[in-house]
Amino acid sequence: MRKARLKEIRLPEFGHSVEMPELDAAIFHSRLDRLRKRAIEADLDAVVIYADREHSANMAWLTGFDPRFEEAVLVLPVKGEPVILAGLENHGVAAASALKPQTVLYPPMGLMGQDRTQTPVLETVLRETGLEGGRTIGVAGWKYFGPLEQLAGQSWLEVPSYLADTIRMIAGKSGRVVNAGALFMDPETGLRARLELEELARFEFAACHTSEAVKRVVRGTRPGMREFEAATLMLPNGLPLSCHAMFSSGERAWFGLPSPTSKVIEHGEAVTTAYGVQGALNCRNGWLAESADDLPENVRDYVEKLAAPYFEAVAAWLEMIAIGARGGDLYEAVMSRIGDPFFGVTLNPGHLIHLDEWMHSPVSKGSKARLSSGMAMQVDIIPATGSPWFTANMEDGIALLDERGRAEFAGRWPQAFARIEARRNFMEEQLGITLHPEVMPLSNLASHLPPFWLSPDLAFSLR
Repeated sequence: MRKARLKEIRLPEFGHSVEMPELDAAIFHSRLDRLRKRAIEADLDAVVIYADREHSANMAWLTGFDPRFEEAVLVLPVKGEPVILAGLENHGVAAASALKPQTVLYPPMGLMGQDRTQTPVLETVLRETGLEGGRTIGVAGWKYFGPLEQLAGQSWLEVPSYLADTIRMIAGKSGRVVNAGALFMDPETGLRARLELEELARFEFAACHTSEAVKRVVRGTRPGMREFEAATLMLPNGLPLSCHAMFSSGERAWFGLPSPTSKVIEHGEAVTTAYGVQGALNCRNGWLAESADDLPENVRDYVEKLAAPYFEAVAAWLEMIAIGARGGDLYEAVMSRIGDPFFGVTLNPGHLIHLDEWMHSPVSKGSKARLSSGMAMQVDIIPATGSPWFTANMEDGIALLDERGRAEFAGRWPQAFARIEARRNFMEEQLGITLHPEVMPLSNLASHLPPFWLSPDLAFSLR
């Protein structure tokens, strides 16, 4: 087994595009057709999609519309056209989205205090969109549930009670209301589990932005800064966030998720940061130190005990991932190296990413799920030691694309493809990580992991 060691490795400037690839209306109409087909195969008569600011990915994928400030509902009878119910602020935006759907103003979708005197009866509105009694209606929110979680088939819904109750009232005793989230989010067959080339190009654009943001934080954070100051180095460009921006230091860093505060960052403290937008997220953590000599005396073996084995495990994951690889094998590649309870790896070691930061994961113990061309995945392997040794994390994104897809991608977005090839070369030549041909690294951090942020060119390599 190859061992990781620290060496001077300057991270190249891979560059980035200033223009984000666009998705045209034809893509959204194709998605609509595919959803209809899947719904019919699942014996559904209609699909209802719920969305709000936090949970908009299914709606946005299908229509190009994600509600702001309010919630929204899309109804699609399999033999009809989509109708969106929206509040006052989103009514016009929804109508102008890529599918140009019919929209219905439903004031209770809006914020409190707005005029609701003209509110129609929700049951009447939903029936007019095409929902009927005695039918099977699938409802998609932002997750679904399996047999280990509930025993009532697919009846659990994670949408507001007012919507679920009304849909069940319409379906009646002779109809069924089921969770349809798997149509979109199943890790093998979900409609969002595979990207069109255009969406992959957008995700590469997004990953350039998030990885450059995290790189600036890692290279620019200094003792005496406040956490807020360090976080400003991200320089967000306005892309919609997939999660809150994260930065924390000292004792709070052990939790990973906190937002920055006015706390002053001290020399030798643990630090962590993450930044995510729709389609991409990057994370790094380590110590605000120049070397292990700056760490607390009891954790000066941080590199040997935690960070180096971690890098070896992630490298093994990266070298194994391929079209046709099984999720269970990826799981074993990681856990055979850092499965000891000390490392505390409890989250799935890797997951699918989409407009939502974590769509689903095919990677778990014993998983037979196979990866396929068009998938975008996060190298999200997080030791939670709960110990003075803190953790290590180099979360980056990759995509899988077959030979034909890569050739088309290279022809349509040659600069993005050149960046991907440059990252692959760097990872092999400098880091000793050899990727399968179909693996496309999307991050400008390219698995570069400096454990000591004040020595940002001192990074791990298997060479």
